[in-house]
Amino acid sequence: MNNQTRTALRTLAMTTSLVFPLSGLAQSVTLHYFPRPPYVYQEGGQLVGLTGAVAAAAFRSAGITTTVQDTPASRFLVIVKRDEGLDCGIGWFKNHEREEFGKFTKAIYQDEAMAALTVPDNTRISTGDSVESVLANKDLKLLVKQSFSYGKTLDAMMERLQPNRQVATVENVQMVKMIQARRADYMLISPEESVATIAAAGYQPNDFKLLRLVNMPRGESRYILCSKSVPDELIVRLNAAIR
Repeated sequence: MNNQTRTALRTLAMTTSLVFPLSGLAQSVTLHYFPRPPYVYQEGGQLVGLTGAVAAAAFRSAGITTTVQDTPASRFLVIVKRDEGLDCGIGWFKNHEREEFGKFTKAIYQDEAMAALTVPDNTRISTGDSVESVLANKDLKLLVKQSFSYGKTLDAMMERLQPNRQVATVENVQMVKMIQARRADYMLISPEESVATIAAAGYQPNDFKLLRLVNMPRGESRYILCSKSVPDELIVRLNAAIR
């Protein structure tokens, strides 16, 4: 066999691996998401949004069959930890704890730096404040989502400064309503998400103020997070397909 033939066969093998199903993968991957405009939501029966469209396109391009399922964030983490099937979730931050029980693709999106969302008449927090001073202020109550990561840097900062926290088990739309009801002083949210979330909660932008705090870490990257049962071959093919 000459070199030209070997090269042709290698090229054919690479092409075939992108077209035909994964070896030993007889079932589809359950692709979990929870509606979170503008990141991921369904429109016309299709996943769309800043992370949703990228993830859906990657699975299609890689030739991997999926069953899309609306799953709350906390429930998805339980599913991945149990590792009883082929499960992947869209738009998750990477941290050490999650790397212990799951597999990540390469990044599919990078957020803007987070900001503090509060009500207009809250004068105890302002744009000129540093994120450290706000988190350290025990007179301010921070609304956080249970089992949620705000990115490695902010998570570490919260662990160090131990802000006064109100823990919520609901999604961001309900959390925005909690801020408006004064059940907490502020929550952290990315600017690109704030507009859609405020609208989904039934409010106008001027019903809140979005504060960009000094020394806020740069926005975190978002990934597709999969259970350990998902073959490495699938992760490789998704990485090749992510644009």
